[in-house]
Amino acid sequence: MHRITGRTGLELRIINPESGHDVQTGLRGEVLVRGYSVLEGYHKDPEKTAQAIDRDGWFHTGDIGSLDEHGTIMFHGRFKDMLKVGGENVAAAEIEALLGRHPAVKLAQVVGIPDAKYAEVPAAFVELNPGTAATEAELLSFCKGEVASFKVPRVVRFVQEWPMSSSKIQKFRLRQQLLTELGLA
Repeated sequence: MHRITGRTGLELRIINPESGHDVQTGLRGEVLVRGYSVLEGYHKDPEKTAQAIDRDGWFHTGDIGSLDEHGTIMFHGRFKDMLKVGGENVAAAEIEALLGRHPAVKLAQVVGIPDAKYAEVPAAFVELNPGTAATEAELLSFCKGEVASFKVPRVVRFVQEWPMSSSKIQKFRLRQQLLTELGLA
């Protein structure tokens, strides 16, 4: 177990979200924070506050993180962006980062789509860098050499414009678009 308590009055810990117990150094889990500068709750939303802040005052961030032996925190994605592929947790951020290493890829976003065998499988949306080219087969091949087969996207769709809220890509719209296209809606 590795927990950080700073002289500043701030505390941080990484827990297994299913058991609620602290994870060992180097293992991934949910990042929890507590201290004077952490929000007291959501404005006029006691239900959301109760979901996010436990009875001991720990704010459950929804972030996936790990701590090394020196207390350095590493960010690995968001639990909201986790896919459940054949019973295995797969972080969308891991696949997005992998696709982002391909020289033609400017930005990648990954969503889960239904699958009869695995319950859910990854699907990728990719924006290419100007003046570059890549095919779906090329990107899938690029992924196959880097991650376990269940993490490889089953489909890749290319986009030039992202569906946006005021500040964020709306992954739910990408997913719905693909479900409609594939007849899975």
